[in-house]
Amino acid sequence: MNRPAVEVADIFGRFGASFLEQYPTSAQQRRVIAAIRACRTAVLGGHLERCGHCGHERNAYNSCRDRHCTKCGSLPRDLWVEARKADLLPVPYFHVVFTLVESLRPVALQNPATVYNLLFQAAATTLQKVAADPKHLGARIGLFAVLHTWNQQLLYHPHIHCVVPGGGLSPDDDRWIPARNNFFLPVRVLSEVYRGVFMSALQQAYQKGQLSWHGELEHLQDPAAFRRFIQPAWKNEWVVYAKPPFAGPEGVVEYLGRYTHRIAISNHRLVRQDEATVTFACKNRRQDNRRSLHTLAGHEFMRRFLLHVLPPRFVRLRHYGFLANARRGELLARCRQLLHVPAPVDAGVTNEWPAWGPHPLEDPSGGHHRLQHRPVPRMPRRAHAKCRNAPASAGDDTARGNANGRSHPRQLMTTQPHPPSHQHNRCTPGGANHRPLPRGHHSPAERLSDATKIDLCGGHPQHRSQHRPRRLTQAGRATYLPRPGTQPNPIGV
Repeated sequence: MNRPAVEVADIFGRFGASFLEQYPTSAQQRRVIAAIRACRTAVLGGHLERCGHCGHERNAYNSCRDRHCTKCGSLPRDLWVEARKADLLPVPYFHVVFTLVESLRPVALQNPATVYNLLFQAAATTLQKVAADPKHLGARIGLFAVLHTWNQQLLYHPHIHCVVPGGGLSPDDDRWIPARNNFFLPVRVLSEVYRGVFMSALQQAYQKGQLSWHGELEHLQDPAAFRRFIQPAWKNEWVVYAKPPFAGPEGVVEYLGRYTHRIAISNHRLVRQDEATVTFACKNRRQDNRRSLHTLAGHEFMRRFLLHVLPPRFVRLRHYGFLANARRGELLARCRQLLHVPAPVDAGVTNEWPAWGPHPLEDPSGGHHRLQHRPVPRMPRRAHAKCRNAPASAGDDTARGNANGRSHPRQLMTTQPHPPSHQHNRCTPGGANHRPLPRGHHSPAERLSDATKIDLCGGHPQHRSQHRPRRLTQAGRATYLPRPGTQPNPIGV
């Protein structure tokens, strides 16, 4: 897939500084902005790969690994999908969506962790309660649920996507009860039960003092005002809809890859940006999903994107029923036994690289020689803070540190080369002796020439402590990086 012309990092680089000056943001939102802007740039360091046979070199900058980043979700998604393939059963799978009524969305904005947890609990309880009723299915089902908080225009729209196998275990676990073809559970019943479960849980959370109020909702601290506020939600019809079943387990796997580690918008939906606006593609649900272009002011785009930043350590993908983590292995084995399906073969631990990407040490020029990996140190924290609010121009590849090896515009320096007597001690391809370089900054354009490369093997044993790589702390003191095999300090950057 070609690299998109515009990325979310470019938009944050252009509008981020002025946005932070004009609008209040939480600490979590500021961390997300900083991570997305620094992702795959020299700010986080990287690796220089060099073929020991042909001399081919390439630069690869480190990722931020933030779950809100538009460039860091593909590998965790693929790993999760591969792990979940073993849980699939040869039955139809249904897709059920539970939405939050519009009148209660301001409450979710001010209490995201509490309301999102209530959404998960209400959706799972509703499905399990209705499925256990003998009038409908009379079985104990399993499901997994994913939280989404956006729509195609990036507006705030919290809803839960649930994927449910078409059937479940009998109350005594002696037989498998299948669902009817192309029908799982009645939607109207699900909607009524879901409304009652969620509203009851919301009132209990209010009585326990788990909800906070400020701004326009500050008057809801009065219990009488809160009862008047939620009264229309009891009368509204809550939207619950079920999509047609998937075409076999293979369709489920493809669906999982699109929904599990998804963020508000992908870079490939961004069309263009200028000095004031951002244009992106979206689907119009009311016109048969026709593709259209939507243009927003730069600050409005950032505001909508940051609405979907999750609370710290919040789990947005959860499993329930016989797919819950506590008894998944035992109950899935019973389901396969009742369905006369052999257990999946455990492939065990393998050293092979996943099939969806190239081997990290494979020569990109076409050969099969091993590449030497040498870290490119990251920018010091003090220098990073100085340039954090510097705007980046649209499409500035140097500001993003792209895969073609272009350097970051703020080149700061730092490593101290070993004496010439140790320059011959290089890491051989595949060698085990490897030492991290200082967390400063080398210009990737310099390609870490022989005059500046640090001895990664540490030189002669008696001189290792003397020539260990160093870095300067914010206080100006020189500290040594850890020896090979030890854990580096996760706080010092």
